[in-house]
Amino acid sequence: MGTTDSLLLNEQLCFPLYALSREITGLYRPLLEELDLTYPQYLVMLVLWEQDGLAVCDLGSRLLLDSGTLTPLLKRLELKGFVTRKRCTDDERVVHLFLTYSGRSLREQALDIPAKMLKNIDVEVEELNALKITLNKIINQIQKQL
Repeated sequence: MGTTDSLLLNEQLCFPLYALSREITGLYRPLLEELDLTYPQYLVMLVLWEQDGLAVCDLGSRLLLDSGTLTPLLKRLELKGFVTRKRCTDDERVVHLFLTYSGRSLREQALDIPAKMLKNIDVEVEELNALKITLNKIINQIQKQL
């Protein structure tokens, strides 16, 4: 990113991030198909396995997704029987998400996914942790500017 032509593809930060995202999602696909989940649905489930009963707006904040993206995703998870949505009695504008029995049970089936992904990527855990720290730093910097 210091050459004379900053418009070369090899000079772009966005391209390797985009390509890596596509490749990683592709590695997840066969593992998640066994659970009947897409990658975005898996991300939702990860958050709910951490904190069941989360408000939709808080889930959107955690996943950096707006309600227009999140709502259809949640409807599909509800149709699959993994989550239920309930309006808050104090404020009907607030919707909370709760795992169903099937949604909680799905966690057990997903436990080996991180290990399988590490094996598929075949990069040292320390390198991946360093990359994750750097990426989170960049994401936080961008979020501060919004």
